[in-house]
Amino acid sequence: MTSAQPNEDNFRQAELDRFNELAHRWWDPDGPQKALHALNPARLSYITDRITLQGARVLDVGCGGGLLSEAMAAAGADVTAIDLAPDLLKIARLHGLESGVKVDYRQMPAEALAEESPATFDAIACMEMLEHVPSPPSVLQACATMLKPGGRLFLSTLNRTPAAFALAIVGAEYIARILPKGTHQYRDFIKPSELAGWLREAGLELEDVSGLVYEPWRNAARIGRRTDVNYLACARKPE
Repeated sequence: MTSAQPNEDNFRQAELDRFNELAHRWWDPDGPQKALHALNPARLSYITDRITLQGARVLDVGCGGGLLSEAMAAAGADVTAIDLAPDLLKIARLHGLESGVKVDYRQMPAEALAEESPATFDAIACMEMLEHVPSPPSVLQACATMLKPGGRLFLSTLNRTPAAFALAIVGAEYIARILPKGTHQYRDFIKPSELAGWLREAGLELEDVSGLVYEPWRNAARIGRRTDVNYLACARKPE
């Protein structure tokens, strides 16, 4: 199991470069992030089914171009959003100016923000991000530090199964070309049991694991029982 020691250099430059290249079309619903646009309503509903966003102080870790950040802010949350890709943050800020939705975007790692802002947030979202960093436990520990007691952490990632390899890499990147080639590395996918162990190490209680089912034929996603490809998780910081 990967060490949970805090690691502020917890990124791969090649990953940041790849995401920066996608920045200019991040908000294009028919662009390279088409699947992410489809996933976003399901991600938001998973959160709003479990907490009230109105008036909540929320953090979006690995916010990208701000799809979920803006959605949570539009639902009434006071949203801080962090990422390490400068071009993505530039696009996120520009889109916020156009939409009129206010989000506090910052270029910094979760580990650094945790040092500045312990026990600050009612909820934290970290979606489609853990599989892109060298040390997921370091991110989870930082999130645990930043949550208020009773606060909730919402996660989504990819399971390390043959089905995930077939659908998320071979199917999505090479056959249907829904995602750019190289978006995912199978070795970095995370089994729910591994995630549960890291959450326990961080002092969080796992409350739920649900499937996040993407249906490309209608370009939409839904919450379901199938967790062998994409899945969502909710964990709580004890009072």
